[in-house]
Amino acid sequence: MTVSVLDLFTVGIGPSSSHTVGPMRAAYRFATRLSDEALLEETASVRCELHGSLGATGLGHGSVPAVVLGLAGEQPHLVDPAVIDPAVELVRATGRLLLGGKREIGFVVDRDVVLRGDVRLPHHSNGLRFTATDAAGAVLARRDYFSVGGGTVLDEDEVTTTTAPDPGPDVHPFPTADALLAATRATGLSISGVVLANERARHGEDATRAHLLAVRSAMRGCIARGTTTEGVLPGGLRVRRRAAALRRRLEEEAPPADPRHAMEWVTLDALAVNEENAAGGRVVTAPTNGAAGIVPAVLHHAARVVPGFAADPDDHAVRFLLTAGAIGLLLKRNASISGAEVGCQGEVGSACSMAAAGLAELLGGTPEQVENAAEIGIEHHLGLTCDPVGGLVQIPCIERNGVAAVTAITAARMALRGDGTHRVSLDTAIRTMRATGADMSTKYKETARGGLALTVVAC
Repeated sequence: MTVSVLDLFTVGIGPSSSHTVGPMRAAYRFATRLSDEALLEETASVRCELHGSLGATGLGHGSVPAVVLGLAGEQPHLVDPAVIDPAVELVRATGRLLLGGKREIGFVVDRDVVLRGDVRLPHHSNGLRFTATDAAGAVLARRDYFSVGGGTVLDEDEVTTTTAPDPGPDVHPFPTADALLAATRATGLSISGVVLANERARHGEDATRAHLLAVRSAMRGCIARGTTTEGVLPGGLRVRRRAAALRRRLEEEAPPADPRHAMEWVTLDALAVNEENAAGGRVVTAPTNGAAGIVPAVLHHAARVVPGFAADPDDHAVRFLLTAGAIGLLLKRNASISGAEVGCQGEVGSACSMAAAGLAELLGGTPEQVENAAEIGIEHHLGLTCDPVGGLVQIPCIERNGVAAVTAITAARMALRGDGTHRVSLDTAIRTMRATGADMSTKYKETARGGLALTVVAC
């Protein structure tokens, strides 16, 4: 599982990290495996079965095109969103696919990518089974992969390992929030300082900063595209993009610094990112695509309100993302950030917690206050279901990001008004989120079979 902040924040494409980015990575890994094992030239056909939540909402989440592109050798952080539809349509029209970008095989999209929403593979709700056969129909290779949240993919061996994640060269390992706070007390460092020490040992400081600044740049670019692009989102719900029109109205009424509209600018930024995500654009998993608007919106807010941010924006952005990443690592290690596993509390709730922590640190919070902010952020999303209407990351997902971004700011400011002491610890809230997800009915976990997905007519 993820042990580095650099793995937590990655650039990909919409609309879903677990249902689009993950399947593309899994398909790419399978094609690469065939090549590495010298099986590519013998392969005549490949079949992919999408199981559980992937099968139930794969059409609305772009899982099928993702698998096609991954088998063709594309990767989510490199593929141009503009070529996705034409590339997949070419495969559909010709019935041919260049496996791994090297070996042409027959491939009928609607036959060779199968949605099995009624069957859940062991270990996780987001399962993919790939089978490669030769010209005689003999099986050359079969492999199961699991998209466990945030675009992270584990194969059948990795998902069953009982060993703890290797902390590698971490200077200050922190398996829990209590351990993280203990590290800050022992060293006198902030939470971002503790995490930077770990990342420096793992990747080097220059590489760490460069990655996080590239993430910040991608977030800003996504906001810029989202606030200037109009139209209707794909998928059949006919959801109208609102961010661009909202930006124009806010600019006419008052400048961004006007306190009367401070939270509306935050909401705007979150909506803009998730409209881009719903349209299949380039976004940052933070920690997932379905919740991709919250961290960027709160970071953009911090740039407007945190004293000294403008004087050194790079340092402030790095500190924000390191702190947010620390909380994300704890949530992913000790619970889940997968909507298919624990519902939307694991996606939007986690992102709210991360953003609240990042803002609290930039506003001068102590480590205890930062931990308190993160706890408030996740506590008040406990039990939140994942019920996308029509299986699309649009309703209620887009607005939910705007609401959670504002909640993150409130959580940070509430924590800063206290002294850091509180009755419910972040570790307790994370354990509760995990238990709540285990108790939650499958129909409320990204299957589009309950909640708003059932009660709202998807037409």
